[in-house]
Parts: sequence; structure tokens; C-alpha cells
Amino acid sequence: MNELEFVTTHRRHLHQHPELSLHEYETTQYITDFLTELDVPFERPLETGAIAYLEGNSQHTIAYRADIDALPIFEENDVDFRSQNDNVMHACGHDGHTTALMLFVKRCKAMADKGTLPHNIVFIFQPAEETGGGAHRLIKAKAFENYPIEAVFGIHVNPFSDEGTVVIRDEEITASATEYRFYLTGLSSHVADKEQGHSCGEALQHVLTQVGQIQQFHLNGLKRNIVHMGHFEAGEAINTVPSNGYLEGTIRTYDVDDLTIVKNQMQKIAESVSLLFNVTCEVKFEEGYPPTMNSPKLREPVEQALNNANLEVIDKPTPFLFGEDFSFYGQLLAPAYFVFVGTRNKEKGYVTGLHTSHLNFDEKVLIDVANYYEQLLLNYKEV
Repeated sequence: MNELEFVTTHRRHLHQHPELSLHEYETTQYITDFLTELDVPFERPLETGAIAYLEGNSQHTIAYRADIDALPIFEENDVDFRSQNDNVMHACGHDGHTTALMLFVKRCKAMADKGTLPHNIVFIFQPAEETGGGAHRLIKAKAFENYPIEAVFGIHVNPFSDEGTVVIRDEEITASATEYRFYLTGLSSHVADKEQGHSCGEALQHVLTQVGQIQQFHLNGLKRNIVHMGHFEAGEAINTVPSNGYLEGTIRTYDVDDLTIVKNQMQKIAESVSLLFNVTCEVKFEEGYPPTMNSPKLREPVEQALNNANLEVIDKPTPFLFGEDFSFYGQLLAPAYFVFVGTRNKEKGYVTGLHTSHLNFDEKVLIDVANYYEQLLLNYKEV
């Protein structure tokens, strides 16, 4: 089996059998069967996912990460390897990330067998990137305690840039992701006596308006932020004053100060509701993923490896505004660098975005990823 056949076979098997975050049992079994067949040692610090290790010819240890989970999306691609699990799909390309790392493991095992593996390597097949913070869970479980990792590298497929290109950026490359929820409680009454009630409908209109103005009036217009209202509702019946209301959404920013401004303003909005409408209002926040920070110390080896792999480097002036739990590695484990590998191909129709029901790509780009990983390995020097 040549490498194109390898990545095509494995990626399409994984694509047909997607599993949601923290439920990647069959996926984990597939990966560990592969590692066992190669005679590559691995550990299972969590119920799903695996960490493999190969010893090289130096004291340096570097890590590579692939995420393995899928999304609750019904696939609409008309392909013979379409998802066999209804309403579950690899709509974020994690099947590709996993396959590329599997190919790299195979290459590294061949080097280790020949005694030519330059450095120690940790291969991270991580569960629960989409929800559950699998990276953070692995670190909390002390999964890397026995591995003195000096640097961590990862990739993400990117349907917004063409095949053969890779988007990079020092410092912030993805945003923080924080969820917020407003809970409103008023007093119901019959519509004939509406003045006796305390309407959460009226109060929720106020909350929606004020939250919608945070970006306009309270944040620097030169910075990219998102204050998104995703779902809201109020009321119980057609002829009663609404006694409850609810709003939930997400905040995306790569500046900690901006996040503080948004949260403080939301707290003020919640406090104003009781004064204006005699309705109680509470806002709660659920901290998500911090911004992914790329260590400038790793920029040179990353760029050199990409050039050696014949990939065009595109320097992104501003971060992406979605969250990514690779951020925990750089924050809690070791210097890290995360890049976005282009998969866009207009001729083949590979143009739809991440988290869409038509996401697809040519498996040949996964060989490019393995080439990049290998060049990082061969030219790595302690930073």
C-alpha cells in the first residue's frame, strides 16, 4: 500500500464511523489496533484517545497532536464513504488530522527500527476537542508527566485557503471562546390584566438590544471580536404575560481585556433589568478555550519545515475567531505552534467551510501534513 492509498483508506474508514466528543470508543480502538500492529507503545490516560511514544537518538522530546472527535451534524455529501452514523459527521476534518498523524507514526517507526529517529516523539491522539476540552483533560490527568516535552505541534485543515498553502501566525492564531446565558424571571398574568404582570418579554427585548450594542459602543472598533446571540425565548402561552426569558450565546475574542469589558457590560445589563422591568435577571458565564498562542521561538523551525515540504507559507495578519483547545498545550504544557493547512479545491468542489454538512477534501493533503511533521522532526533544535 503506497502512502496515498494509506491515507485514503484510513481517512475514509474514520469518516464513515464518526463519534462525538468523549464517546470515541471505536475510533480509539481503530487507532490502538494500528499502533499495536506497528509495535508502537501507547497509553490510555482517558477512556478515549491514546498517547504513543517512540524513543529517538537525542534527549529532546517533541509532541504532535491530532484530535479524533466528530460533530452532531447530518452529512449531506453524496460519497461512498459517507457517515454511517446518523447526525454525526467529521465536519471539522478531524478524520484527516488523525490519519495524517497515523502516517507520520508509521514513518517514525520505520526510522526507529533503523536506528535513525532523531528525537523522542510523543504522538497525541486527543479526544474531545469540539466539546469537553480533551487537551485540558489529558494535562489534568498527568498524561505527559513522564515525557519532558519541549514543544508541541498541531495542524488544522483549512477550506478557506488553497491546497499547497499553510496559514501561520505568531502569538494569537485563534480566539478565546466563552459562553454566556441570561436567565430572566418575572410574574405571569392574564393578558386581560397585563399590567399586573412583570413581563420577561419586554425585559428580554431590552437585553437583546443592549447585548447587540456591546460591540458597537464598548469595544475598540479596530479589533476583531464577536458577541453572538445564538438562542433566545420567552413566555409560556399566547394569552399570558411571559414569566420567564432566556438568552444564550458566545463571545469570541483574542484580547483578555476585551473579554473583561464584555463580561462587565453584560453584568450591568442584567442589573438594569430589575430596575427597569421589576424582573430578576442573572447572567452566567462558562469559560471555554483560551486563545491559541503560537510561540515566536518556534516560528523559524516551523517556517523552514513548511518550505522544505514545498508548502507555501501565508502569514495571517489577524487571528481566526473560532476556538481551539490546542490552546491548552501552549498554556499549560510547553511552547506550541498551530498552523492551518489549505484544502480548498474549486475544481473538485472542496469549498465549503468547517462545521458544514458538505465538508470534504482530497486526501493527498494529508501526505503534505506528514511531510511537514517529518521536516520539523529532522531539523528540530532546542529553542
